[in-house]
Amino acid sequence: MAARVVDSADVDPRAELGDGTSVWHLAQVREEAVVGPDCVIGRGAYIGTGVRMGRGCKVQNYALVYEPAVLEDGVFVGPAAVLTNDTYPRAVNPDLSPKGASDWEPVGVTLREGAAVGARAICVAPVTVGRWATVAAGAVVTADVPDFALVAGVPARRIRWVGRAGVPLEPAGEGSWRCPRTGATYTEQDGVLTEDDAARPA
Repeated sequence: MAARVVDSADVDPRAELGDGTSVWHLAQVREEAVVGPDCVIGRGAYIGTGVRMGRGCKVQNYALVYEPAVLEDGVFVGPAAVLTNDTYPRAVNPDLSPKGASDWEPVGVTLREGAAVGARAICVAPVTVGRWATVAAGAVVTADVPDFALVAGVPARRIRWVGRAGVPLEPAGEGSWRCPRTGATYTEQDGVLTEDDAARPA
């Protein structure tokens, strides 16, 4: 099924949309952006120049994804969330001359497979949010987030572990965790959580 773009959306002809992707009202997808198949870009969302999105991503209403962000497969970006691209933002140079493209180097946010960023959260580039991690609504991420971590607050800190289903894991013995929804098990060692073999999809 071809991509669906509603009339009020602004998709640059140099952008690439995968089959089955939907771009909704007032959304903008800039030039050279690559959006994988089966993605949803919500009302008023912004996808910057050259952003890369994998399969099955959802960018909700009014979220801002600035270049050069990379979203791997299955990523969720909540309503009004922001992925920044300027570590030390200024409108002008020290002599008050307007900044041009050559006066700063954009840096991106990377969201790994299955990661989720909650509503109105901000990821301050350059940071990486790990596989299947969750950023709570309203959090401000200023450091990399480990795989399967649930982070919250300003600045964001890990408060729990989550599995692929997104729900907090429950303790299952020393160094072991279990997902109450799927039954999948995980092992924690030295602050790193990994899936047990049975937790990984075939």
